Amino acid sequence: MPILLRGIEGIRAYSGFRLGKSSWVEVSQDMINAFASATDDWDWISVDEARARRGPFGKPVAQNTLILSLIVPLLHDVCVLEDIGVNIVHGIDRLRFLGPVPVDSSVRLDVELKSVNTSGESCHWVLGCKMECDVSDTPVLEAEIVYCIGPAAQKTIQLATIG
Repeated sequence: MPILLRGIEGIRAYSGFRLGKSSWVEVSQDMINAFASATDDWDWISVDEARARRGPFGKPVAQNTLILSLIVPLLHDVCVLEDIGVNIVHGIDRLRFLGPVPVDSSVRLDVELKSVNTSGESCHWVLGCKMECDVSDTPVLEAEIVYCIGPAAQKTIQLATIG
């Protein structure tokens, strides 16, 4: 069950804490091929099953950007925001792809709320994200995702760096 973060104060209350892990999601060849189609990323190591079997991993592996794109949907398993304005990804402070995700393996997200900085009605919050894979003892991705929360959608939000 996801943690409910109500308002900026609710988010601030969890600063420095691990929010939890998402459910597992399988990375199938169909998912890899659909991502390749959507992004025009047709690298053979991901989509050419016969050639990938002869490659360094013995089977196709997911595109790193596919694994990165799973952070947002998996985050919904970890936390839910309530009583805030707009919440958008502002940037990635740190991103490392640490290992391959083979076809037919599963991944899940482990999230820590690293920091919260506010300025007026706006707030930047940084999530330390680790993507785990069920066939690896170490994370396959580590990233610090910066979100910006602004006032209600009808107001203009300032995306400048909050210091």
